[in-house]
Amino acid sequence: MKKALLCLISISLILLSGCGLSALNSPEEEKAITLNLGYIPNIQFAPFYVAIENGYFTEVGLDITLSYGSETDSVALIGSGEQTFAIVSGEQVLLSRAQGLPVVYVMTWYEDFPVGVVSFTNQAILVPQDLAGKRIGIPGLYGASYIGFEALLNAAGLSDSELSLNSIGFNQVESLAMEQVDAAVIYIANEPIVLKSMGYDLNVISVADYLDLVGNGLITNEKTIKNEPKMVQNMVNALIKGIAFTVNAPDEAYEISKAYVENLADADEAIQKQILAASINLWQTDRPGYSAAPGWINMQALLIDMGLMSNPINLDEAFTNAFIQ
Repeated sequence: MKKALLCLISISLILLSGCGLSALNSPEEEKAITLNLGYIPNIQFAPFYVAIENGYFTEVGLDITLSYGSETDSVALIGSGEQTFAIVSGEQVLLSRAQGLPVVYVMTWYEDFPVGVVSFTNQAILVPQDLAGKRIGIPGLYGASYIGFEALLNAAGLSDSELSLNSIGFNQVESLAMEQVDAAVIYIANEPIVLKSMGYDLNVISVADYLDLVGNGLITNEKTIKNEPKMVQNMVNALIKGIAFTVNAPDEAYEISKAYVENLADADEAIQKQILAASINLWQTDRPGYSAAPGWINMQALLIDMGLMSNPINLDEAFTNAFIQ
């Protein structure tokens, strides 16, 4: 009798265990989320394409649709609560919070601020002080490019009046090649690689070599953090997995990206893979996703110095590392 009872108990435990595992492994109900990215579809967004294709989002119940557009539009949508997540640069967070928008930076993507200045070697622009008297091309007086350039001028003790600053849109390569400018403000992982492939000898000044600033990262809003912290945690975890996969398997990440970046399959693969490799160098860190306070302190001081912010805000409310494992 005891033996029979033990058998029944064992069978029951196995059945209960099976039910428990089934419930534990069953997919969560998916929640539709629009994730706003800046710029346009590009190999530099490979971690996001990887996270979608490899199912990192769906396994935590997130159905992600990618959207591309300006960072200012993104922070407005997140701050108003119309949307939930976006990738923006650190200065956008501080500028938005100074205007009362409750956006919060919850995960850093770029360990190093990705902006710099590129010039041909014959211009002899080796350090920020050499920018004096030069014609500088810049996408416009906005965004990370503008903030990064002003940081370099501050490092050199220069002002805008001591050089010629020209808005050229995102035509840095063409403007330099046609000698319309002496130097151009660029993203480190992009235009210099394209120019080198064209046979030009370059000098590149990186903002990150002179000042620690906050680069691109994931933002949400205070309401989402308060009401749906698990969703925020899941989003952060999935993105970090996407970055880790891309860092460890860049060739596979490149192949995945072909389905998301128009004409990538027909592009110069060697150049595009160099852009991806240079991007990976900007992402890599010993503490994935962690945002350090000095970058925020420096960024706020710079924005106030530029007159873009009148008064300091509480930085503890602007970013958090609570979702970083």
